[in-house]
Amino acid sequence: MVKNIRMKDIPQEDRPRERLARDGASALSNQELLAILLHSGTKNESVMQLAERLLCRFEGLELLKDASIEELKQVKGIGAAKAIQLLAGFELGQRMARKARESRYSIRSPEDGADYVMEEMRALKQEHFLVLFLNTKNQVLHKKTIFVGSLNASIVHPREVFKEAVRQSAASIICFHNHPSGDPTPSREDVDVTRRLASCGKMLGVDVLDHIVIGDRRFISLKKKGLM
Repeated sequence: MVKNIRMKDIPQEDRPRERLARDGASALSNQELLAILLHSGTKNESVMQLAERLLCRFEGLELLKDASIEELKQVKGIGAAKAIQLLAGFELGQRMARKARESRYSIRSPEDGADYVMEEMRALKQEHFLVLFLNTKNQVLHKKTIFVGSLNASIVHPREVFKEAVRQSAASIICFHNHPSGDPTPSREDVDVTRRLASCGKMLGVDVLDHIVIGDRRFISLKKKGLM
């Protein structure tokens, strides 16, 4: 643990910013990277001590990255400005990670598709209709939520789905929607929407590979069920 060490007591070449400039970000510890984001400590505590206490409070980065502004502000020395700086840094990192994952992720089975969206969709309180747009190698080009609300064939219009498919030059798509109840059993409306989209896709030359209903850590593939 770092105790009673002020930043000015650390040789300049060993301070986080200088080390990052010299050795690269990957050479720094989580504590040092957090110290850079925080920028400053408090009257009685160095920024390194504040960073260490923050990590201890949230038991590491996994919980820290999901903390809200209010939760961060409960830590002495973290005000609104520092909380916002941290959240902005975490979100940039997560967006970059998602982008890298999307650029190389291939969908070869309903399980692959469900794994890709499960954590994002399983706890949603409203129904979301989401589409993955794929290239000829079944790699994800783009992901987009098309509609939020109860699924209805008259509301989920093929125009919105396939306009995006054309924009992304997608060869095929996979549709997803969640059931907030946690039960992924498809409804009559789910089947009707799927068949309408598949029919339009054939005319436009964009294959609708599947429609997967997401429950709470469960899913049902309409393709596997023979419902499309």
